Amino acid sequence: MDETNQKPIADTKSAEATGASLGAPKAPDTRGAKGDFRDTPRSFDRNRKNPRRGGPREPRAKPEFDQKIINIRRVTRVASGGRRFSFSVALVVGNRKGSVGVGIGKAGDTSLAIDKAAKNAKKNLLKVNVTKSMSIAHSAEAKYGSARVMIMPAPGKGIAAGSAIRTVIDLAGLKDISAKLLSPSKNKLNIARVAIKALSEVGLPKKEKTQA
Repeated sequence: MDETNQKPIADTKSAEATGASLGAPKAPDTRGAKGDFRDTPRSFDRNRKNPRRGGPREPRAKPEFDQKIINIRRVTRVASGGRRFSFSVALVVGNRKGSVGVGIGKAGDTSLAIDKAAKNAKKNLLKVNVTKSMSIAHSAEAKYGSARVMIMPAPGKGIAAGSAIRTVIDLAGLKDISAKLLSPSKNKLNIARVAIKALSEVGLPKKEKTQA
């Protein structure tokens, strides 16, 4: 075979080297020291923090009423197609300024049951007759079902109560109160309701009565 007819194979590495030495234009290196693209359009810059279009987000408004669940249970109902489950929620709502209420809600979902219970509690709000120090003027006793409770003012002792009675007193915003559960009942819904009933029997202080 004649050696003159063979075509030389181009060496790409040597061509690049010669092209660089002759001053051929080289593609710009857009990769930075840490691997980010700095010469790329701003829309592709991952390190840039885009400002919010609508401006800064407004702080979420604090709800007027605070709520606390005192009892949640699953209820079973037997139907022709089988058992059907739902949730029953009992909670207490209050604005910590003298208004408090107890409500119950029932639904197939816990969040929906909580919403129903909160609406029911707000419908049955009680405005407690409080003193200037957010306490009560005198002791009161009430009975609801098998639950029986006594609530008394206790100056300088804070809240001395337990179970659902403490939840009612706390969400009502009352201070310096002592409560005693006089029955062996463990039903938190009845205990909360008897606490509401006892607070409803508290009258106005004597000075406010004379002014009225």
